[in-house]
Amino acid sequence: MRRSFLQLSTNNIANRATKRWFSSIKRPGDWESIIGLEVHAQISTESKLFSGGATAFGAPLNSLVTFFDAAIPGTLPVLNKKCVEAAVLTAMALSCEINPVSWFDRKHYFYSDLPSGFQITQQRKAIANKGELQFVVYNPSIHKQPYYAKSKIQQLQLEQDSGRSLHVPSGNRSLIDLNRAGIALMEIVFEPDLKDGEEASALVKELCLILERIGTCSCRMEEGALRVDANISVNRKGLPLGTRTEVKNISSIRSIVNAIEFEVERQISELEKGRRIVNETRGYDAQTKQTVPMRDKEERQDYRFMPEPNLPPLKVTYDPGSTDSKTVNIAKLRSRLKELPEVTRKRLMKQFGLKLETAIMIVNTPGFLPYFQSVMKNIDSNLGLRTANFIAVEILSELNKNNLTLNDCMIDPDKLGELIKILDDQTVNFIKATEIMQLLLKGDNRSPLQIVKDENWMQVTDSGAIMSACEDVLKENPNLVMKFKNSGKSKLMNQLIAKVKTKTGGKYNMQQVADTVEKLLKNS
Repeated sequence: MRRSFLQLSTNNIANRATKRWFSSIKRPGDWESIIGLEVHAQISTESKLFSGGATAFGAPLNSLVTFFDAAIPGTLPVLNKKCVEAAVLTAMALSCEINPVSWFDRKHYFYSDLPSGFQITQQRKAIANKGELQFVVYNPSIHKQPYYAKSKIQQLQLEQDSGRSLHVPSGNRSLIDLNRAGIALMEIVFEPDLKDGEEASALVKELCLILERIGTCSCRMEEGALRVDANISVNRKGLPLGTRTEVKNISSIRSIVNAIEFEVERQISELEKGRRIVNETRGYDAQTKQTVPMRDKEERQDYRFMPEPNLPPLKVTYDPGSTDSKTVNIAKLRSRLKELPEVTRKRLMKQFGLKLETAIMIVNTPGFLPYFQSVMKNIDSNLGLRTANFIAVEILSELNKNNLTLNDCMIDPDKLGELIKILDDQTVNFIKATEIMQLLLKGDNRSPLQIVKDENWMQVTDSGAIMSACEDVLKENPNLVMKFKNSGKSKLMNQLIAKVKTKTGGKYNMQQVADTVEKLLKNS
């Protein structure tokens, strides 16, 4: 079947967006893009926002539905206090202004997965406004150095989720699952102040780290616990903002980058052809890496917002001396705030002399921070960089081969600390240290030092022994030595060094071996 010109065109845009990884500094034709995000985060509670319905992921279809969730006449909403506490805690972590009084509204629209015909949300007066999130942007394949950016938060509001439509192509019908109907969401609306997809993805990563740290959202995007809508527009530098499109329900970090960069390229391509951008809602197809039209917004939908008549105004207080357990008290909740990710990065940099890039790696990689901190409890802080690099390069690469994370690491932190110490004091060389690590990962119960003694892996640093071994290898490989003399290629010298390593069982100090081989070759 022949593909249409439109299909070929959009495929070309997707390919170009993937290959170029658009830089926000230089866009073709002096274009710039503006992105604003709306993030829907599912609150980590056992019951829903206005009912006692459970929130377990993966339950049988329609097994977690109460009468209220199904909009049975006569049922009334009962606000879940823990959801309010989670929203207030999140607002504090994001430096928002918390409103002492907020209201719930009905947002009317008619979808089959919304049985009541309206969503209970906060439109007129949200629980919090005017926050700001600072985050670090760093993708080593794009940026030479990490840099800080920030995005202002317009508001944080509580609202209920809708159900889910399940389409059955073979039967030409749709089915409804109401398990998610009524699940508590925090909608966090950011101002349009991001430059590209990389900044947007970095913002969401930082937000996820914060929400996970304070325990208000699991952020498991694969389970629908966090969804992102991106508002995207392009314009020539110095000219007013262009018409925006909204890409709905982006469900992975990588998709955030791909969806935004494709949409930016698509809009630039359309405008350069003399066409106009339509204000529309689009979806993102992760398989084709393209955005696709869903519905237009040329005529603004009238949601007929009205006050929710069955819920009183939501009030929160700030009273350090209060003993009232029924009211949400900001002063009491403040004690539940934990050290935020950026504070942790700065502490690691100061405590262990790390660069920002290393601190980012430790804080952003699942399981890295607690494991690193456990290892460093019993060893000197000046070994922090060596420890971080050993975990990141050696241990993680072995775990990744088996689709494991540091949460699954078999090496006891105290044993790894001992391994780092004997590596630092040159009891063993790096080659043998990695072999010890592999034994520990396989469940060897011996201590690293005991393994060194049992296997006779003590590092040899005696210069006489190293000189003798290197001389023997050069005598045994005259052709390789001659080739090096004629070409001077470093790879030939590396081959000789590798032969010394094999001959000595990898126990000799390899830096001394390399220096000795180089010296002998120059003097021969």
